[in-house]
Amino acid sequence: MVSTANVAALAERVTGPVLRPGQEGFDEELSGFQTAYQHRPAVVLGAARADDVRHAVRFAAEHGLAVAVQATGHGVTVPDEDGLVITTGRLSDVSVDPGEGTARIGAGAKWKDVVAQTVPHGLVPLSGSAPHTGVAGYTLGGGIGLLGREFGYAADRVRALDVVTADGELRHVTADSAPDLYWALLGGRDNFGVVTHLEIELLPAARLYGGGIYYDAADAEAVLAHFREWTATAPETVTSSVGMIEYPPIPVFPEPLRGRHVVHVRFATTDLAGGPELVAPWREIAPPVLEHLGELGYDEVGSIYREPDFAHAYDGNNVLLGELTPQALDAVRELAGPGSPVSCIVDLRHLGGALSRPPRRPNAVPFRAATYILRILSGLDGTSQDTVRAAHRAVYEAVAPWTVGRSLNFVYGRRAEDEFVTEVYDKETLDRLARLKAVHDPDNLFRRNQNIRPRP
Repeated sequence: MVSTANVAALAERVTGPVLRPGQEGFDEELSGFQTAYQHRPAVVLGAARADDVRHAVRFAAEHGLAVAVQATGHGVTVPDEDGLVITTGRLSDVSVDPGEGTARIGAGAKWKDVVAQTVPHGLVPLSGSAPHTGVAGYTLGGGIGLLGREFGYAADRVRALDVVTADGELRHVTADSAPDLYWALLGGRDNFGVVTHLEIELLPAARLYGGGIYYDAADAEAVLAHFREWTATAPETVTSSVGMIEYPPIPVFPEPLRGRHVVHVRFATTDLAGGPELVAPWREIAPPVLEHLGELGYDEVGSIYREPDFAHAYDGNNVLLGELTPQALDAVRELAGPGSPVSCIVDLRHLGGALSRPPRRPNAVPFRAATYILRILSGLDGTSQDTVRAAHRAVYEAVAPWTVGRSLNFVYGRRAEDEFVTEVYDKETLDRLARLKAVHDPDNLFRRNQNIRPRP
């Protein structure tokens, strides 16, 4: 048990707030996008500068507290109930160097904050489909972006990281200065320290052709079959996906979608001239319910997926597929479509291309041979976690013959500390990460996560 006096002493050394359960602002500091699961630590520190993180990690080590990190709260999978949580939302600074084509980004920034600073310079980051997600967790988990097939993982574009390691030191890490730690951070996520800033490479792609086409769920079989055939020969310049979702009958959604179960095919490409011809065959598959396709500024790309940007309760997971067979598609359609025992949001994304190639600076992002990622989410309002997971499990068991692993980015909801760690890494990558964990965090201070246990 940490004494009040010790917590007060920590508060005097830092700039950001230090709070304990019952204090005003404690719950607000820990609130995030995910509302079904929340940290309930002994202490929460809202880092206002990198030095606050350094003091927090030293305090946790001194008092035997596990450390967890929260930025936007999208991916709370192992809630902390007795340790110390560092929130990084105040570390949201973004600075752009147009000449170098880089950005320095605070760990609490969201992608929409970054895009707002880069687009005026004709530059963009390798961000994902939801602009309101945080930069750090997304990138450290790999980062499968809107333009992933053309440019690779977001982690592949990281030049440097500022990180507080388990010894309480703030380190500037590059592939040259500390190749092992750099390799482990990009893929090992929060197992090796608390990242306070990242320096990333930007791309000259401020405009793209993209959007999507919605079809009625009755046409799901034809749409999914065409997605399989079309992606088999699609050029690397286009990144696409197909989703299935039942929209509630509320005004926040376009009128044609309200109360309707639909199949949504999404596209993004930097080929402004060739984009329209590339997607033209999709109009022959079935009558669209709604279409939104055209040239977009990168600050408009949130319209491609239309993912909800309000906090809510949900649970979900994913699998990486080595191939996409008709049998796998039938299983997804039958078990997660309109007939599912729970309402499922299905997202099947095409990988390959640059995502399949090793980066210039090696990192720990695994399973690059995967050709698709299948993720399933369900809301938890009025539905139990056990019911949701049983429905999802039926789908994942059906596609098991083609599964090669999971993506750390898309594991959602409360889990055991190491429930999926052997599935989000291949054996060789996990073995190396475990050995490096023994070097950089031998006492496993950073364990409130999909935990990589130290192995000498």
